[in-house]
Amino acid sequence: MAQYTVGVRDLKTHLSSYLEKVQNGHTIIITSHGKPIAQLTPTREELMDRVKALQAAGLVAWSGKKPIIKMPKLVNKSDTLMSDLVAELRR
Repeated sequence: MAQYTVGVRDLKTHLSSYLEKVQNGHTIIITSHGKPIAQLTPTREELMDRVKALQAAGLVAWSGKKPIIKMPKLVNKSDTLMSDLVAELRR
């Protein structure tokens, strides 16, 4: 989203306009004498609200239960890095 820079005086004068921009997802950098002093950003959605939005968009599938964590089928217990083993196999 767009980012706007505004002085304190202009922010006071047009506060409702800038708050509307923030509600639309924009960020406002507030300056005093040309130096940034604060930032207005939209509030973040709760995690579950974002997950539900992703589900509604069809981007993720989740049953709502805890995921089952499976142990890796192969664990490297040697001093050789896995990346070295892969590079060796590619030769």
